[in-house]
Amino acid sequence: VQLQASGGGLVQAGGSLRLSCAASERTFSSYDMGWFRQAPGKEREFVAGISWSGGSTVYADSVKGRFTISRDNAKNTVYLQMNSLKPEDTAVYYCAARLALAGGTWYLSESFGSWGQGTQVTVSS
Repeated sequence: VQLQASGGGLVQAGGSLRLSCAASERTFSSYDMGWFRQAPGKEREFVAGISWSGGSTVYADSVKGRFTISRDNAKNTVYLQMNSLKPEDTAVYYCAARLALAGGTWYLSESFGSWGQGTQVTVSS
């Protein structure tokens, strides 16, 4: 599945952004979706995940209560609503997909076989 992430930008601390990730696959609903991020000099880290149906979501502790992942299977798109942004949220954000039947650990990037190109999010203090 090909993924195209968008929606990044520059925002002040406390602001909001919504990232989108459009998938090319017509069987989009067969995939669990995740968002990861990578800050300069740091390893890629898990941010949020959503099951194929949207019925289950999981978040990294650092974004719980501030970020919301959702999906629209009719539009082949997954979203990441980011509120109360902090400078430490600055990173390149990547969307990723894995076949739901394959399963795996949400927090491990190795569980995901398809990746988007990334979108830059910069939060100024």
